Amino acid sequence: MRRTPRRQRAAGVIALTMVVAIGLSACTTAWGQDLAWPWDEPEPLPTPTATAPAKTAVRKAEPPKPVPKPVYWPLTGTRGKEAKMQHPAVSVKIENSPEARPTRGLEHADIVWEEVVEGGITRFVATYHSTLPDAVEPVRSVRPMDAAIVAPMKGILAYSGGQLPFIDQVNRVSTQSVIMDKGHAGFSRDPSRSAPHNVIGRPKVFLSQEREDLRLFSPPPAQFAYAREKGEVSAVKKGRKAGTLKVRLSNRQTTNWYWDGSSHTYRRSEGGAPSMSMSGARHAARNVVVLHVDMVYTRYTDPSGARVPETKLVGSGEGFVAAEGRVVKVRWKKGRIGAPITLELANGKEARLAPGNTWVELVPKGSGSWSVP
Repeated sequence: MRRTPRRQRAAGVIALTMVVAIGLSACTTAWGQDLAWPWDEPEPLPTPTATAPAKTAVRKAEPPKPVPKPVYWPLTGTRGKEAKMQHPAVSVKIENSPEARPTRGLEHADIVWEEVVEGGITRFVATYHSTLPDAVEPVRSVRPMDAAIVAPMKGILAYSGGQLPFIDQVNRVSTQSVIMDKGHAGFSRDPSRSAPHNVIGRPKVFLSQEREDLRLFSPPPAQFAYAREKGEVSAVKKGRKAGTLKVRLSNRQTTNWYWDGSSHTYRRSEGGAPSMSMSGARHAARNVVVLHVDMVYTRYTDPSGARVPETKLVGSGEGFVAAEGRVVKVRWKKGRIGAPITLELANGKEARLAPGNTWVELVPKGSGSWSVP
């Protein structure tokens, strides 16, 4: 047997080794594309880059809410709510003869005007705005000076009737008349009283008949200036003490006022008798305004034949304001029928009243007088 030489065997081994190596190299290349060997090191993960922390939304501070401005009732100067003020003033003509007492509803009026009518008796124009009572009585007829009283408020005037020239005067001054004799709603009769001192008026019903054009003027403008602090009240700053006010309007009517410190009001008397409401309340006022006025007699007469007087309010004159137990002199002015009365102090500044209701006494020059003991 022929033996393969050692050199040839060695060459064959080398050749075989190279073939195997080449094959393994080829397999590794092919598998490496799809598979990883178990001992291969994993690919290193990409190095994370630093990121900025998420910003927390900063809430801006809200601006402080504005403090609402105080709102004041125009006819009393007291604090109120604007939404409740958006309606006209309602004035009612109320009797003050002895047969008419006690009256009803005057204690709720913002302003009460006392005027002299025929025979020397007095009547009231009671104006309601901050409070509308259910009923007032006794309602009576219109007089020639009533137009000048109610004209600045551009509201409603309710009365039982009257002579046509006086009614026309009211209707010419942007005021709505509500009249019982015309069949307007809101009037009835009190069966416990005799006519004509028994007419009941209902201010809320009067207001329900408000004309559309009156809404242009709602609420009424202020008729007087009011202090915001007690120390600003003109009678307190400039006046002197006044515990009693004696006001003589005619030979048939004297009205007295007495200071009551517990209620901060002047309490009213008809001469020597307390002036009372049907409710049992005594009539009282935070402010008493007394004005010296000219009074003339018109060519008109009432059913008894007495001549009808007219208080002249367009003009000027002397007077005084009492509030907080003190009194100060003023000069009043009214330039035209539609303007409110202004009350001036000796220094020319406008007098400021105490917040609250006001009674105005229209004292005729010559036949009337006043004193402050």
